[in-house]
Amino acid sequence: MKVLIIYYSTYGNVYKMAKLVAEGVKEVKGAEPVIRTVRELIPENVIESREDMKAGKEMQKDVPLVTLEDFKEAGAIAFGTPTRFGNVSAQLKNQIDQLTSLWLAGELEGKPAGIFVSTASLHGGQETTILTLMGPLLHLGMILVGVPYSVKELFSTQGGGSPYGPGHIAGVDSKREIDQQEATICRALGRRLADVGLGLQKK
Repeated sequence: MKVLIIYYSTYGNVYKMAKLVAEGVKEVKGAEPVIRTVRELIPENVIESREDMKAGKEMQKDVPLVTLEDFKEAGAIAFGTPTRFGNVSAQLKNQIDQLTSLWLAGELEGKPAGIFVSTASLHGGQETTILTLMGPLLHLGMILVGVPYSVKELFSTQGGGSPYGPGHIAGVDSKREIDQQEATICRALGRRLADVGLGLQKK
């Protein structure tokens, strides 16, 4: 079963989280992670004027853009985004807005979905971003999956992560590395999506 991990990342932090979610998927027998990104909406001249943005794009240059076929083939889907004023990034939302044909056909109904986010600051909107993104996923008929408190790192994280989904605090310069607890919570989401997706397929 394929687990689609679709994300948008400006500086590379959400991309790094996507790879950790993929590691969790790989721990589940019968599950295969598929990492895809979405089309950039920031003008090229803006990106070229910023060394940090250019470095982020270089880091992800080999990641393919997601297709509708990727969504169809997936047995479960993880959505990754930075927060934008407490909400999902325009780039990821733009891709979700293009899923009308799959929505009309019921292609995504019954598929497990999880969300992971990155913010610059501790109170930068991780939970509001996940909660607001849950609405479109419910409209698509997906089954929301979070991270349960059996993942003990939720009790001790000093960075990101909540029962709603993995989180990462990147810092105001976007250079803070993902810490061990944040990474563990990312892997936990990947495992849970794979487990739930495989369980639903067996039924």
